Amino acid sequence: MRLHPMVRLGGLVGVVAAGILVAACSSSSSTSSTTAPATQPSTTAASTSSTAVASTTTTAATTANFDSCSVVTQAEAAAALGQSVTAGVLGNATVEGGLACVFYGPSSPPPTTPNVAQADSVRVVVVKGADASTWYNNYQSSPEVHAQPVTGYGDEAFYDGYASLSVLRGDYYLRVAVAPAGAAPSLPAEEQLATAILPKLS
Repeated sequence: MRLHPMVRLGGLVGVVAAGILVAACSSSSSTSSTTAPATQPSTTAASTSSTAVASTTTTAATTANFDSCSVVTQAEAAAALGQSVTAGVLGNATVEGGLACVFYGPSSPPPTTPNVAQADSVRVVVVKGADASTWYNNYQSSPEVHAQPVTGYGDEAFYDGYASLSVLRGDYYLRVAVAPAGAAPSLPAEEQLATAILPKLS
């Protein structure tokens, strides 16, 4: 299964955490509108200690300033996936400059880590603020994306061609990925979930 660009793996969590801490301590914001966001995500190792993951998540949450889990319920994620899911957990989603709220279905392969996209899961990312449109446009124009316009959602929306639905609404950027076990990501399920989430973005 082709992994989404926001979840390709590479370096170690310690390197990522150190990078985030350095960025947080610098005089400029990590999502400054004067610098275009990178399309490549920070990378993490698939196997990490819970302490390291919690530290990285806490630091990223401070800089992102939006809790994606606050706009999607476990029941909404379960309805989109078509089966029961775990409670949502926060993980890195640096393509969008924010944090993903991730839910896992019963067939999601272990170990589960919210920093890595995998089958039988639902990922929701919301970025709020002046940089939302920058992140949206930057992802839309990245080489990995074959944007297909989708109408009826927010100010504009597109399907990336293989994994997720992105919606821009005012100063919010919503990105949804629904990946059933043993099947391709589901755009209709992503549209269903976006429909449930968008009224909460105000």
